[in-house]
Order: sequence, then C-alpha cells, then structure tokens
Amino acid sequence: MDFTGDGRKDIWGSLPDAFSSAANFLSNMGWRTGEIWGREVRLPENFDLTLATMDRKKSLKDWASIGVRRSNGKALPQEDMEGSIVLPQGYKGPAFLVYNNFRTILRWNRSNNYAISVGHLADRIIGLPQIANGRDAEHEPLMRDEIMEIQQLLNNLGFDAGSDDGLAGSRTHTAIRAFQKENSLPPDGYPSPALLKLLRSLLIAPF
Repeated sequence: MDFTGDGRKDIWGSLPDAFSSAANFLSNMGWRTGEIWGREVRLPENFDLTLATMDRKKSLKDWASIGVRRSNGKALPQEDMEGSIVLPQGYKGPAFLVYNNFRTILRWNRSNNYAISVGHLADRIIGLPQIANGRDAEHEPLMRDEIMEIQQLLNNLGFDAGSDDGLAGSRTHTAIRAFQKENSLPPDGYPSPALLKLLRSLLIAPF
C-alpha cells in the first residue's frame, strides 16, 4: 500500500508503506479489527492437558467453567468469543488463550512461538504487562537435528511422529502426547530436552 501518498508502494524504503502493507495483508487474511489476538491465562491444577491444542476450540464461558482464568487470577471476560489453549513451553511454561486473530498471524507464519511473539510485542507497545507465569520453565531450545532424533525415536517406539524432518508439527505433538500418556507423564505434547533424554534412555536412534 502507498501509505505516504507519493505514488509508490515502497515496502523496502518506506516504513509507513511497509507497515500499512503488512496490515493490509493481515486484514485480507481475516484479521478482525477490535479483537485481541489472545491473552495469557492461568490454568487450574487439574487441567486436562490434552485440551491444549489448536484443534480444540471452546467459548470463553466453557473455558471459564473448567477453571481457566486470566493470568492475574481474575475471571475471563464475558464475551462471545471462542479460543484455544496453547502451551509454547509445555505445562510448566506460560499458557495462552488465543483467538481468531492469532490464527490469522499463523497464516503468515505457521509457528505458535512466532504468533505469540508478535502478539505479545504489540501488547507491550501499548503498555500491557509482560508475561507473568511460567518464567522458570525449561527455556533451552532444541536444534532441528534433535527434533529429528525425537521423531525417529518415537517412530521406533511405535508412536507415529510422521517423517523425521525436524519440524515439530501436529503429528509430532500427537505422538509425543501418546508417549507421555503411556508413560504416565503430563501429556502436553512439548518436545523438550528432558523428553529427548528420556527417549534416548529407552531406545537409541539409528543414524
């Protein structure tokens, strides 16, 4: 978009043109003006971790009925919206209730971490507080070859993680959850260093 009105759509040399073009792109992909992307929430102690997936959508009323609250402990707003719970760092990390605009960001980049980063940055710019919970969770990232190893190990153990491409998609998360449930672990589907260590102790991946 030519936001400056100089007759050129210059996304490389004009920040106004770049930002307005990005906004136009998101708008065309389904961004809803006036709605937030999501919010950090606090989960009840008995929360069913298998519900924490983008494939499961519930109304705010339904999430509230099972004990999901705002990050500060207050009740969720009484709005007619549906959302999904995501746990980008597993059950020990922060939890987010994400809405339609979060899914719109995912159409730009299919990464929950990317979409949360964009949404949280926007929140911080307008003065909202930083992420409050789960700050002591495991932060060590896995390299792509380590995720590939997790996929190989899961497949060798009979859990269908799909191709060992090093990209932890929905199939890999489902396989991790199945492995966790069978081994009486919290089924958050998170590919962590601790999970890799456990899998290595059970079966050595072929290389």
